[in-house]
Amino acid sequence: MKVGFIGTGSMGSLLLEALIDSGSLAPNQVYASNRTPEKVIRLQQRHPGLHVCTSNAETAHNSDLIFLCVKPLQFKAILDEIGSTLRPDQMVVSITSPVQIHHLESALCCKVAKIIPSVAHRVQSGVCLCMYGSRIKEEDRQLIEHLLSPISKPILIDESFVRITSDLSSCGPAFLSFFLDQWINAAVETTGMDRGELTWIAGEMLLGTGKLLTQGGFTPHELQKRVTVPGGITAEALALLDSSLTGVFHRLIATTHGKYKEDLEKCDAQFGGPGAD
Repeated sequence: MKVGFIGTGSMGSLLLEALIDSGSLAPNQVYASNRTPEKVIRLQQRHPGLHVCTSNAETAHNSDLIFLCVKPLQFKAILDEIGSTLRPDQMVVSITSPVQIHHLESALCCKVAKIIPSVAHRVQSGVCLCMYGSRIKEEDRQLIEHLLSPISKPILIDESFVRITSDLSSCGPAFLSFFLDQWINAAVETTGMDRGELTWIAGEMLLGTGKLLTQGGFTPHELQKRVTVPGGITAEALALLDSSLTGVFHRLIATTHGKYKEDLEKCDAQFGGPGAD
């Protein structure tokens, strides 16, 4: 199977390299293009055999499955560029949440899917959210999930829940890293302890906590109860967090959903959908 990548920015290159490093793809199976060709050339230097394409149409023409790894408002122009090149048996997979499957199916003759990857795939971990269009057959779904399984846990979701699930799976590493960064900064300023050692301790703690939630049979609430002794240090600190963070996660969700709605309306306008004039 030949796999194309249109767009090799932050997430596109991460996905491409994770698939190669895991052995899911060999470099000579990969065709890639970017509006900044030097980015693809650097990938080729790291992964000899990778095919550098001079246009997005060339990438699409040579690939059985094409990942579209560009920003939402770049999609319409990309689809106009590659649409006449595509065949019904090919698959196009978007990794961008505001671009809807119906947008893609309205513009393309081929099979269409959408995934939301995570930065955690770089270490062959994390959840990959999967959504499938009406032309995707069971064997197509199995092919996509077989490709992604070495770097992630692919799960099927309803597209209507893509934003809230992405908050956890895709944005979550940034949100948790922000929390840890603030905590570590305060610890360094208060105690003078080495930042690198504290960061390593925090990372191991986060890794272990994830395993307790996914393998240890704990819910987040149960884990809090297991660690907390009534009247103890953890209980006092949790009470502080509870009072200080009241409403913050509802506001977080309102913020991510608000931005998603804004981007979705812009995509609808481009594709002549519900939000178009």
